[in-house]
Amino acid sequence: MDLVLEVLDYAFLDKLYANLLPKSMAGSLPEAPAFVQEWAKVIDNGTKAAIAYSEKSKLHSLIAKTLSDTGSGSQIYGLNAPYHWFGETVYTNASLLPRYSILRQSLSLAVMMSIFGWLLYFSVATFSFIFVYDKTNFNHPRYLKNQMSMEIKLATEAIPVMVLLTLPWFLSELHGYSFLYYDINESTGGWKAFLFQIPADIMFTDAGIYFLHRWLHWPLVYKYLHKKHHKWIVCTPYASHAFNPIDGYFQSLPYHWYPFLFPLHKVTYLFMFTFVNFWTVMIHDGQYLSEGPIINGAACHTVHHLYFNYDYGQFTTLWDRLGGTYRKPDRALFDKDARKATTWAQQAKEMDQIRQEVEGDDNDRIYGTEEELGLTKQKVN
Repeated sequence: MDLVLEVLDYAFLDKLYANLLPKSMAGSLPEAPAFVQEWAKVIDNGTKAAIAYSEKSKLHSLIAKTLSDTGSGSQIYGLNAPYHWFGETVYTNASLLPRYSILRQSLSLAVMMSIFGWLLYFSVATFSFIFVYDKTNFNHPRYLKNQMSMEIKLATEAIPVMVLLTLPWFLSELHGYSFLYYDINESTGGWKAFLFQIPADIMFTDAGIYFLHRWLHWPLVYKYLHKKHHKWIVCTPYASHAFNPIDGYFQSLPYHWYPFLFPLHKVTYLFMFTFVNFWTVMIHDGQYLSEGPIINGAACHTVHHLYFNYDYGQFTTLWDRLGGTYRKPDRALFDKDARKATTWAQQAKEMDQIRQEVEGDDNDRIYGTEEELGLTKQKVN
């Protein structure tokens, strides 16, 4: 995330913080309350104790050596880490909150990543809805009344909460605790390592999300976390981020774990961040392009929302096949000439049986179509 902050700080955040909290205010600020000073001492003593223990156990030197191999280590953004794209300006060091301040980094990322999350969600989902989504799904017997409105509301509320939950990972990256790197050279594996990282990251994330997704379907966990997302039986692109934010956070963890376990280029990291969000919309758009046995696309994810206990994977069918949870999408999903009314009736019947097994009588769904958005039912064969 240092690349993101470097651009934003250079573009306008340095000037914003310099104007709001200039260094000249330092002498006029009131002294911190006693309890704040006391807690600061406690935190400082705890940090010193942790460092002393890690040095005594030689854990500190092992981590430092491993991180130094990828150019990370104790490099902290805004303090001693090199800038990659832009130099300093008159505003760079003009604020009471320097670039390396955890408070400033937290504020900047919380606001900017929430805005970016909303922009990405609404732009990709809206494009998919206008140009890709089959709007005859509004007629499906298990489509909810005003479903799209509810999806948008839930996603809009969930995105900033997920950003806040993710901040510790972003801050750890900014303070040099990951294996993220920028320079491509022999010491970092060169271009071969760079090109290998995307498929490796996808496969790692695919495995991690599969097991986390299965855990989210355990009865107690499902009831309190994942059920909100499974309210949508027949999804629209706006269902992609419409879930309990804690649920969404758990499913994002493999993406954040990867650079703390393996070297990863910073640009690849940002690319994967965008790609994962883009893919999440795609598998909810109801456009069944992939009928092959490998890709876990919209068809497989439709099966998951209809029948609950199948096709947990994110990118491939590998782990569903290994875990015995793979269900091949019905051929009718790909047949444009098939009578949808007949297919939908069969889906609804089986779905109701499985839903009863999974959720019991706890069902607050009201089926219907879109009314609040002024959308009408589409003609269906």
